[in-house]
Amino acid sequence: MHSLRPLLLAGGLLFSAAAWADPVPADKMAYVGSWSGKDMHLALSKEGKVKYKRKQPGKNLDLSIDLLGFSGNNFDVGYGIVRSTFVVSQPPHREGKQWKMTVDGVELTKDE
Repeated sequence: MHSLRPLLLAGGLLFSAAAWADPVPADKMAYVGSWSGKDMHLALSKEGKVKYKRKQPGKNLDLSIDLLGFSGNNFDVGYGIVRSTFVVSQPPHREGKQWKMTVDGVELTKDE
């Protein structure tokens, strides 16, 4: 389940290596674009901006947040001490003419 959780580091400082790296590394460019699935929309820009909308029973999320970096296939987003991980069980891949990936248990198709 996807959730936002605070990350506190010693001295209250948040250090991110992403500050010096490219927002989306060359080997992760397939993630860039607008993706849609059942009750979920996710857009990731090459500049490292993430827009996320998801409808779930009892709650609707609509966020615009910064990409902090990748860890394997997963990616972290956040601002300040708030940080969240999108769990990618199927990274971007082609199925016929469509790009697909599975994020937080939802199969997404890249919008053309």
